Amino acid sequence: MSALAPNYKRKNLSFARGKGSFLITANGKKYLDFVQGIAVNSLGHANDKLIRAINKQSKKLWHVSNAFRIPEGEKLASKLVKKTFADSIIFQNSGAEATEAAIKVARRYFYSIGKKNKNRIICIKNSFHGRTIAAIHASGSKKMTEGFGPKIPGFDHFEFGDHKKLKSLINKNTAAIMIETIMGEGGIKVIPDWCIRSIRQLCNKKGILLILDEVQCGIGRSGKFFAFEHAKVKPDIVPIAKGIGGGFPIGAVLMTKKVSKAMVPGTHGSTFGGNPLAMAVGNAVIDQINNKLLNNVKKMSKYFISSLNQLKMKYPNTIKEVRGVGLLIGIQLFSDQTFFIKKLMENRLLTIRASENVIRILPPLNVKKSEIDLALRTLNKVCKEVN
Repeated sequence: MSALAPNYKRKNLSFARGKGSFLITANGKKYLDFVQGIAVNSLGHANDKLIRAINKQSKKLWHVSNAFRIPEGEKLASKLVKKTFADSIIFQNSGAEATEAAIKVARRYFYSIGKKNKNRIICIKNSFHGRTIAAIHASGSKKMTEGFGPKIPGFDHFEFGDHKKLKSLINKNTAAIMIETIMGEGGIKVIPDWCIRSIRQLCNKKGILLILDEVQCGIGRSGKFFAFEHAKVKPDIVPIAKGIGGGFPIGAVLMTKKVSKAMVPGTHGSTFGGNPLAMAVGNAVIDQINNKLLNNVKKMSKYFISSLNQLKMKYPNTIKEVRGVGLLIGIQLFSDQTFFIKKLMENRLLTIRASENVIRILPPLNVKKSEIDLALRTLNKVCKEVN
């Protein structure tokens, strides 16, 4: 019996090593990994440049308190500012922490300008912003909040696509609207560009902040550095994590100067957030998220999604819809996806579930066409078996 708590329903499968798009078991069985730690290993397994970066830094300095300057963190923050809308960065260790920090920044901003009652945040019902107490209540999911009462106040919710309800929720106490640019756990639901632009305009009109959660869809996964760049908008606050560490735990909240000024000393902190080892890895990751890699994402995405839609036409009773942008892809099935995912795993293709009977497909950003072709052959085989 495992000493681990039973909070995960783990598959009876483990791996000894990985390389690129593949994971390998102790007895040498090779699996095509299109989960990649749930969009975490943005550059695949055992990336040579990341290995060199972590080895080099590990021999110098692992951790130092944020009571002191950390040059590696200042370097990564500067790179992120140059690449994005942001003026300031707070480093964390995970997506949930980054979301928590984003909530704090929004509330603290209005507190700092004398509007203490503007502290409510509007979110999409059944979205996903992490597993901490505040994050699960921000997500508005009955399943996630069950057993973790009392309810954390300060969050209002609207159904995906219900713009009328969204507008009606805004009142004198509203501080921000927080949405995932692409809903990952929620079923690979893409917020349309026109909708994001409309929400930005609404925030401007009402004098509230726009928080775009890019923990899963950011750092190149959409074919642009951030998914919201497709809509050509400028948010106020953006939590990130997953892909920025390439497999190493890193999170961050990106902010405009306007809101970051409220985060004076003592308002937020993290013991491990932004330590030298994590920052060395983050710098090595961001240096590889270049135009060449983003073009690969766009090219492979176009080919993959087009091929999946052909598969949908071939098996119209099995595949309901193909969703996604870039290499954040979902296949919605007519029936429960559990059996399908199991059959894919038996054929050595690893995928993961999302809401609405969606199979989530998350290759590394440097995935090869031959690897996508292998996945397509496996998907075709399983579709044929279950059709």
